[in-house]
Amino acid sequence: MVIYMNNITVPLILTTISGLSTMLGSIIIFTSKKVNNTILISALSFAASIMLGVSITDLIPTGYSYLIKQYSLIFIILLILLGALFTYLIDQYIPESSDVTTNKKLYKIGLFSAIAICFHNIPEGIITFISSYKDITLGISLTIAIALHNIPEGISISLPIYYSTKSKIKALLYTFISGISEPIGGLLIYLIFRNYISDTILNSILLFVGGMMSYISLIKLLPEAIKYKRYRIISISFVFGILLLLINHHYFG
Repeated sequence: MVIYMNNITVPLILTTISGLSTMLGSIIIFTSKKVNNTILISALSFAASIMLGVSITDLIPTGYSYLIKQYSLIFIILLILLGALFTYLIDQYIPESSDVTTNKKLYKIGLFSAIAICFHNIPEGIITFISSYKDITLGISLTIAIALHNIPEGISISLPIYYSTKSKIKALLYTFISGISEPIGGLLIYLIFRNYISDTILNSILLFVGGMMSYISLIKLLPEAIKYKRYRIISISFVFGILLLLINHHYFG
């Protein structure tokens, strides 16, 4: 299929909207006048539930449903574990010394979230672009659904970066990079490698990213929130994230 520039304007706009909606997650850093542990704990728990929820209700089931027809369950599990292992290796590549402070740990969490969401956004961008190109109505529905779960993903980047560096500019920059990876990465990879991109590859990436995001949620975001021992706030924020996902799936899934 040959794609001409005059035919990609609307799909590109929709993909950009869905990607840059991540920036809306940064709004929270402008609503707090000072570093507030309650806001931080709530944001970490909320973002953890969204990232874990997206992984186990969207990325992994979607990849599983397609690949199980061709491959074994062991292959599917290995892809998920490879995503988690990849994130673990990144964790080890950026070691923490014995005198590491909480701020440095938060910075690392924000960095991990940005990397994982970039990986997540590229195939998401390809899917949004293709869907919008084939059917604008489908593309709009998909854009809304993706935008709603991209907002809390933006929180998982901007809040740790802001609270660790006290720099709103850095928080916005990291969040912007992860968001813009969706339209730019998705479009470029599709245009350059469209003859090589298959449903098998896309669904394999979804499983890999599901492993990455699950690792970050369970090993990084939640433990950092639990460290403050504000269990009521953690529970409420986590449940709120789950409810938001349910609403999102019900109306736009």
